[in-house]
Amino acid sequence: MNKFITKIGLVVLLLLCFSFNANAQRKKKLANKDTQEWRYDVECEGIAKQGSKLVKVWSYSKNPKFAVAQAMKNAVHGMVFKGYAGGGNGCTPFKPLVSNPSAEEDHAEFFKTFFSDGGEFRKYVTAAADGNIAPGDRLKVSKREYKIGVVVNVTTDQLRKKLEAEGIIRALNSGF
Repeated sequence: MNKFITKIGLVVLLLLCFSFNANAQRKKKLANKDTQEWRYDVECEGIAKQGSKLVKVWSYSKNPKFAVAQAMKNAVHGMVFKGYAGGGNGCTPFKPLVSNPSAEEDHAEFFKTFFSDGGEFRKYVTAAADGNIAPGDRLKVSKREYKIGVVVNVTTDQLRKKLEAEGIIRALNSGF
């Protein structure tokens, strides 16, 4: 009888573990769905060290935790495909590293791997703050959606070199 109760307890424990894991996977899929839509805004936050850009990324999500987690991915994507306008704080406009509008589709496999969870994009971005979101950077934009601002540093020179090495963009010294 005692062995039977132990087996039932073990089965219940395993089922609980699997359900927690499935819930975590579901949440990660929702976060990735938000990211795949590439809904974000990028603005210059100030002057960074040479070869880098200090930007604030405004990410949209139904869950603020997801927006924070996806901000780094959005920041790199923004430097590659969107750039940003100038503004205050000594900022000048930054053109996207990729000027070809079809480059994302033409190199879809590379970008899918590059922007995957734990992908290589992480090499080119760091959080500029301690991970806390300022009160003014957490906005509820609709009944079910948040807009979260996160300040990050993107090493655009190194990112450019990677895209050049992959043949996605031409090197600056390649001529006309």
